[in-house]
Amino acid sequence: MAVDSLFMLCLWLFLDGATLGVASTPLLLFYARRFDPWQVALAGGAASAAGSVVQLVALRWMVARGRPWMRRFMPSRKRIERATRQNPTTSFLAIAIARATPLPDAPVKIAAAIAGYPALLYFAALMVGALPYYFLLAYLGHRFHLPVWSILAIAGAFLAGLAADRWRRRADAADA
Repeated sequence: MAVDSLFMLCLWLFLDGATLGVASTPLLLFYARRFDPWQVALAGGAASAAGSVVQLVALRWMVARGRPWMRRFMPSRKRIERATRQNPTTSFLAIAIARATPLPDAPVKIAAAIAGYPALLYFAALMVGALPYYFLLAYLGHRFHLPVWSILAIAGAFLAGLAADRWRRRADAADA
């Protein structure tokens, strides 16, 4: 099994989707030089979405078990359930739009878990969002053959931004 195979990209994207979901952009940029952008978008989007569905199911299980550490992440269950019932199309679009950006989609994923959003519909929304975003990243990576150090720098900048945001939230919470 070659390290630069489409299967390996899909495996990494699945694992990323099932865990923290922070490595998809650098993975797409790195692997894109070897494959057509449509292959990366379609196969990578499906693998990433499948991993995210695994994470959704795990979150749903944790929410149902009332894990104490989950309480700080959870908005009102009744509010989310009511909003999801009243606006099912909006929920689908929110999930798709969240996946179509490099921004973390944890709030949307937690809301979907609390509301009991159907896994198959969640997968479909993720694919709708992932296809154009993954295609764009794959096109850029395929066209410009970014050096590995620049891809790692992009990933590092993204992680630094997440860490700074987390630090800012903790500082704000401590001040409150």
